[in-house]
Amino acid sequence: MPDHLTPELVSLRTLCQEFAQNTLLPDTAHESPQASHARIRHASKEAGLFTMTQPTAFGGTQAGQLALTVARETLASFNPPYLDAVFGPSPGVLAGVDEPLKSSYLAPLMAGEKRGSFGFTEPDDTPAPTSGKLSADQLIVNGKKNYVTGGADADFINTLVHIEDLGPSMVVIDTHLPGVILHNKFTSLDGSHHAAFLFEDVAVPRAHIIGEPGGGLPRAMRQIGDTRLLFAAQAVGYMLWVLNFLNRHLLAPDKSGTPRGDKEVVRWRYADLRIQAYAARSMLYRTARLADQGENIVNEAIACKVFATEGIGHMVDTAIQLVGGTALVEDHPLSTLYKKVRAWRLAEGASDVLRLNLGRGILELGKGRI
Repeated sequence: MPDHLTPELVSLRTLCQEFAQNTLLPDTAHESPQASHARIRHASKEAGLFTMTQPTAFGGTQAGQLALTVARETLASFNPPYLDAVFGPSPGVLAGVDEPLKSSYLAPLMAGEKRGSFGFTEPDDTPAPTSGKLSADQLIVNGKKNYVTGGADADFINTLVHIEDLGPSMVVIDTHLPGVILHNKFTSLDGSHHAAFLFEDVAVPRAHIIGEPGGGLPRAMRQIGDTRLLFAAQAVGYMLWVLNFLNRHLLAPDKSGTPRGDKEVVRWRYADLRIQAYAARSMLYRTARLADQGENIVNEAIACKVFATEGIGHMVDTAIQLVGGTALVEDHPLSTLYKKVRAWRLAEGASDVLRLNLGRGILELGKGRI
């Protein structure tokens, strides 16, 4: 739980509350989405939030997981628009790279001069993974990536490639290279933009392999693991918003003049949601503290992501049921939130797959805790 926070973290929580109220929530109907993003980014930099996700070597503050959890949960608890504009891009799989990748890709990414994306998933109808043949000075890549996160407008893709005789490796592939084909752009239910790419004899410099060839899978999974805790923190923040929304709704009178929450069945369902939020918040903060202590939290991050994303889906669904048909209107905040959080049970690992991974971690590897 968010108990025993340091004075610095309490101040951060207050800062995020004020930022949400003063910067994210005011009516911006007169602004274009691009103008809103630019305004929020500028304000976030002024407030010191933008750089929390960035390394100190590039002017960031590289906040720990507990601080990021406090910030993300607090901001999401207001259910604001354009939450994705608050924090700057993180290094992801490029963390700790040497030259030439450091100057050519990591530095421009941190400065906002280049846009990166993450290519991990192959289409279901593709029998073989994206593969590469390595020579002395270059790598020839062939294959498909079906769900490239942020790929629609990316300058490069951090791509998982199975290099012949060496294994899975992360490779930087520029989207403008010959043979890189943007096959499809699409928007998922939560409003995020993605793309599908084909790679046909794409020649990539050998120096674009991130780290040692064959070591790409652990690096990719570290990025995915960090993102899972991000999803969990935002999901818990949205839980708080749903509970506050329902609290106001259930205290208000119905047509008979009595509070809506007077009915026992309504109170029972509302109490169940509070129990679920308490559990999700407790496991989230415990896991963030373990991460800051340097412990391996792969299994705990899986547990948080599954529990919190499934929990917020259940909470929004129940809230819609308690509020009634007005919550089904397209622009109702519960309807909008339902579409946003539904995608999270698939993003960065589907819930069922993560359950299998968690079971393997315990039964085969002896990893994880309760």
